[in-house]
Amino acid sequence: MQRFATLVTMAALLGACGVLPDKSGSQGSSRAASQSFAVSPQGRQCLSSLGASGSRFSALPDKYYGAGCSTLNAVTLASLQGDRSSLAVSNLGPVTCPTAEALSGWARYGVDRAARQILGSPLRQIETMGSYACRNVAGSSRRSAHSRAEAIDVSGFVLEDGRRISVLADWHGGSAAEKEFLRIVQRSACKRFGTVLGPNYNAAHRDHFHLEWGNSSFCR
Repeated sequence: MQRFATLVTMAALLGACGVLPDKSGSQGSSRAASQSFAVSPQGRQCLSSLGASGSRFSALPDKYYGAGCSTLNAVTLASLQGDRSSLAVSNLGPVTCPTAEALSGWARYGVDRAARQILGSPLRQIETMGSYACRNVAGSSRRSAHSRAEAIDVSGFVLEDGRRISVLADWHGGSAAEKEFLRIVQRSACKRFGTVLGPNYNAAHRDHFHLEWGNSSFCR
């Protein structure tokens, strides 16, 4: 992990054209590959910071899909880092680096620690309903933050002891501890993301937390 963070930092120092590592594998094995493409100075700084967090990821070249949809300064996340071990993330597509960095901090300091303190078990995996999607905000003509890879929909959490905490099932129907956990992790997300929507916002969010990177401050 330390070697990977070092590689990302070295990539950030190479200038406008970064050589960015991609690692994949299982049971401790790894395979390194590299791609070269233009990365802005701000993008290089974010990639370096994300690597230093212990996250495993692949940087992606900028893409414009038309109709106001794009994935700029984006990455694909293989795993995040908790206090004691790596954390898996399921069903997650491209996200912008700042969005990934916000998710990384929330996963470790908000979710993993809350799981241990409230539920007595570390976090193992964050379940999502995806990230990038070229679509509008429901019921409007305005493009969603998903169309810019700046939003993630989180549906549940799997703990090391095997328990699964679901937004849909446990926001109202879980044990007292599970309901407390979900409300605490939503509030902690509000400290890192510009917009956070959950079951109390409307029926469309009854089964997930919408986490949107940005400079606004809307938590519901």
